[in-house]
Amino acid sequence: MTEDHSQAAADDLAKRLRLLMDVAEAESGTEPIYSQIADFLKERGTNLSRSRWTYMINGHRYVQDPAVFEGLAAFFDVDADFLMGQDGAATPEKVSAQLDLVRSMRAAKVKSYAARTLGDISPKALEAITKFLDEEMTPMPEH
Repeated sequence: MTEDHSQAAADDLAKRLRLLMDVAEAESGTEPIYSQIADFLKERGTNLSRSRWTYMINGHRYVQDPAVFEGLAAFFDVDADFLMGQDGAATPEKVSAQLDLVRSMRAAKVKSYAARTLGDISPKALEAITKFLDEEMTPMPEH
Protein backbone atom coordinates (compact mmCIF):
# COMPACT_ATOMS: atom_id res chain seq x y z
CA MET A 1 0.00 0.00 0.00
CA THR A 2 1.47 3.35 -1.02
CA GLU A 3 1.68 6.21 1.45
CA ASP A 4 -1.18 8.04 -0.33
CA HIS A 5 -3.37 4.93 -0.30
CA SER A 6 -2.53 4.29 3.33
CA GLN A 7 -3.51 7.85 4.30
CA ALA A 8 -6.72 7.62 2.27
CA ALA A 9 -7.55 4.33 4.02
CA ALA A 10 -6.81 5.92 7.42
CA ASP A 11 -9.08 8.86 6.59
CA ASP A 12 -11.88 6.54 5.43
CA LEU A 13 -11.59 4.43 8.58
CA ALA A 14 -11.69 7.56 10.75
CA LYS A 15 -14.86 8.74 8.97
CA ARG A 16 -16.57 5.39 9.46
CA LEU A 17 -15.54 5.26 13.15
CA ARG A 18 -16.77 8.80 13.81
CA LEU A 19 -20.04 7.95 12.06
CA LEU A 20 -20.44 4.85 14.23
CA MET A 21 -19.64 6.91 17.33
CA ASP A 22 -22.36 9.39 16.31
CA VAL A 23 -24.85 6.58 15.67
CA ALA A 24 -24.04 5.03 19.06
CA GLU A 25 -24.60 8.44 20.67
CA ALA A 26 -27.90 8.86 18.83
CA GLU A 27 -29.04 5.43 20.04
CA SER A 28 -27.92 5.68 23.66
CA GLY A 29 -27.78 9.41 24.33
CA THR A 30 -24.06 9.31 25.21
CA GLU A 31 -21.00 8.90 23.06
CA PRO A 32 -18.96 5.78 23.82
CA ILE A 33 -15.65 6.56 25.49
CA TYR A 34 -12.28 4.94 24.87
CA SER A 35 -12.33 2.93 28.12
CA GLN A 36 -15.69 1.34 27.25
CA ILE A 37 -14.42 0.32 23.83
CA ALA A 38 -11.05 -0.90 25.14
CA ASP A 39 -12.72 -2.92 27.91
CA PHE A 40 -15.11 -4.52 25.41
CA LEU A 41 -12.19 -5.53 23.19
CA LYS A 42 -10.14 -6.73 26.16
CA GLU A 43 -12.99 -9.09 27.14
CA ARG A 44 -12.64 -10.53 23.63
CA GLY A 45 -8.88 -10.97 24.02
CA THR A 46 -7.84 -7.94 21.97
CA ASN A 47 -5.78 -5.02 23.23
CA LEU A 48 -6.55 -1.51 22.00
CA SER A 49 -4.12 1.07 23.31
CA ARG A 50 -5.23 4.66 23.72
CA SER A 51 -2.64 5.79 21.17
CA ARG A 52 -3.84 3.25 18.58
CA TRP A 53 -7.45 4.36 19.14
CA THR A 54 -6.37 7.99 18.73
CA TYR A 55 -4.58 7.15 15.45
CA MET A 56 -7.65 5.35 14.17
CA ILE A 57 -10.35 7.84 15.20
CA ASN A 58 -8.34 10.83 13.94
CA GLY A 59 -7.08 9.23 10.71
CA HIS A 60 -3.40 9.65 11.60
CA ARG A 61 -2.40 6.10 10.62
CA TYR A 62 -4.10 3.19 8.98
CA VAL A 63 -4.34 0.27 11.37
CA GLN A 64 -4.47 -3.18 9.81
CA ASP A 65 -5.37 -5.46 12.69
CA PRO A 66 -8.17 -7.95 11.93
CA ALA A 67 -8.76 -8.66 15.64
CA VAL A 68 -9.25 -4.94 16.34
CA PHE A 69 -11.62 -4.59 13.36
CA GLU A 70 -13.62 -7.65 14.45
CA GLY A 71 -13.85 -6.35 18.02
CA LEU A 72 -14.88 -2.85 16.96
CA ALA A 73 -17.43 -4.29 14.52
CA ALA A 74 -18.91 -6.32 17.39
CA PHE A 75 -18.90 -3.28 19.70
CA PHE A 76 -20.76 -1.14 17.15
CA ASP A 77 -22.87 -4.10 15.94
CA VAL A 78 -21.86 -3.76 12.30
CA ASP A 79 -20.18 -6.01 9.77
CA ALA A 80 -16.37 -5.91 9.87
CA ASP A 81 -16.31 -5.49 6.07
CA PHE A 82 -18.11 -2.15 6.45
CA LEU A 83 -15.67 -1.04 9.11
CA MET A 84 -12.68 -2.02 6.97
CA GLY A 85 -14.16 -0.30 3.91
CA GLN A 86 -14.25 -3.44 1.79
CA ASP A 87 -15.49 -2.92 -1.75
CA GLY A 88 -19.16 -3.75 -1.98
CA ALA A 89 -19.71 -3.67 1.80
CA ALA A 90 -23.13 -2.18 2.39
CA THR A 91 -23.76 0.58 4.88
CA PRO A 92 -25.50 -1.12 7.81
CA GLU A 93 -29.25 -0.53 7.93
CA LYS A 94 -29.09 0.88 11.46
CA VAL A 95 -26.45 3.39 10.31
CA SER A 96 -28.50 4.46 7.30
CA ALA A 97 -31.59 4.79 9.47
CA GLN A 98 -29.77 7.05 11.94
CA LEU A 99 -28.00 9.30 9.39
CA ASP A 100 -30.65 12.03 9.38
CA LEU A 101 -30.67 12.13 13.17
CA VAL A 102 -26.86 12.22 13.23
CA ARG A 103 -26.83 15.07 10.71
CA SER A 104 -29.36 16.99 12.81
CA MET A 105 -27.30 16.42 15.97
CA ARG A 106 -24.14 17.63 14.26
CA ALA A 107 -25.91 20.72 12.89
CA ALA A 108 -27.36 21.50 16.32
CA LYS A 109 -23.90 21.25 17.91
CA VAL A 110 -22.43 23.59 15.29
CA LYS A 111 -25.30 26.06 15.64
CA SER A 112 -24.99 26.08 19.42
CA TYR A 113 -21.22 26.55 19.21
CA ALA A 114 -21.59 29.36 16.68
CA ALA A 115 -24.18 31.14 18.79
CA ARG A 116 -21.99 30.90 21.93
CA THR A 117 -18.76 31.81 20.15
CA LEU A 118 -20.08 34.69 18.11
CA GLY A 119 -21.79 36.23 21.13
CA ASP A 120 -23.49 39.47 20.20
CA ILE A 121 -24.45 38.54 16.69
CA SER A 122 -27.53 40.00 15.10
CA PRO A 123 -30.57 37.77 14.75
CA LYS A 124 -30.41 38.23 10.99
CA ALA A 125 -26.78 37.04 10.84
CA LEU A 126 -27.57 34.06 13.10
CA GLU A 127 -30.51 33.21 10.86
CA ALA A 128 -28.23 33.31 7.80
CA ILE A 129 -25.71 31.04 9.51
CA THR A 130 -28.47 28.62 10.54
CA LYS A 131 -29.85 28.54 6.99
CA PHE A 132 -26.39 27.85 5.57
CA LEU A 133 -25.77 25.02 8.06
CA ASP A 134 -29.19 23.49 7.38
CA GLU A 135 -28.45 23.49 3.66
CA GLU A 136 -24.98 22.01 4.18
CA MET A 137 -26.31 19.23 6.42
CA THR A 138 -29.11 18.24 4.01
CA PRO A 139 -28.24 14.94 2.30
CA MET A 140 -27.62 15.11 -1.41
CA PRO A 141 -29.99 13.04 -3.56
CA GLU A 142 -28.37 9.81 -4.73
CA HIS A 143 -28.14 9.22 -8.46
